[in-house]
Amino acid sequence: MTAALIAATGGLALLSLAVGAAGFGLGVDPAILWQVRAPRTVLAVLVGAALSLAGAVLQGLLRNRLADPGLLGVTGGASLGAVLAFYWGLSTAFPLALPLGGLAGALLAALAVLGMSARAGSGAGLILAGIGVAAIASALVAMALSFAPNPFALAEITIWLLGSLEDRSWREVSLAGPAIAAGAGLLLPLGPRLDALALGEETAASLGVAVWPTMARAAVGAALAVGAAASVAGGVGFVGLIVPNLLRAAVGDRPGALLLPSALAGASLVLAADLAVRLLPLKQELRLGVLTALIGAPVLLAVALREARAG
Repeated sequence: MTAALIAATGGLALLSLAVGAAGFGLGVDPAILWQVRAPRTVLAVLVGAALSLAGAVLQGLLRNRLADPGLLGVTGGASLGAVLAFYWGLSTAFPLALPLGGLAGALLAALAVLGMSARAGSGAGLILAGIGVAAIASALVAMALSFAPNPFALAEITIWLLGSLEDRSWREVSLAGPAIAAGAGLLLPLGPRLDALALGEETAASLGVAVWPTMARAAVGAALAVGAAASVAGGVGFVGLIVPNLLRAAVGDRPGALLLPSALAGASLVLAADLAVRLLPLKQELRLGVLTALIGAPVLLAVALREARAG
């Protein structure tokens, strides 16, 4: 499974390098290949892997197949941080203000969730705090849209929220890459602890798993990975939700076994979606987040219906 996913990711990455405004072909100016196509391809891999890995960890941590990074308010915090950079004009004066704002928003949201749920020290408390933070972030984003200082700011905010990898450069890669790597470094070793937590928090504690520190580590790792991904790609939803669910039939229900395959499959999914938005015969490029939502919504409904029947 892992070898097949690595091969698929590598093949899609080569296709991504070969696709430009004029169609397929690697025989282009090396500067275009290096400065335009290569960073977009690398970001697609990083964003897909970050979102899917975080989704797999949170689903195992909370024992809920419908959990995703948005459940902890991380995605909402990243969106709010980026929107404020647009709203105050910081992104125009300082280009790195946009990704830095998104990353800062995600980390602040994670810290707020951890602070509010620390006393409960349970998955249920983490979920409730996350829902509250996500709702507050969503309301503040809506308020920023309502009071946008000019139509251009409103258009920029709206376009960013739809998600895209268009016109990204190595600058965004250098900013998001280390944060995503740090997040993955926190999340990937959690496999054995997630396997124990699948038996229940009390059972995991009896097996020597430090439940609350594990949850805190997962939340911080997800904030780093997802916040960095959202800060450079905008609102690319459903990836962290659908990829682990699609893999369970082949990998099984053991949470620890899903982590690495989810990261690889997520990279492949975002690469494929980004290829599709470039190749669709439309007057303008479809936003990446719109396409992932069109793919993810039916999968979400299918999972929800299956969970309802099983219950």
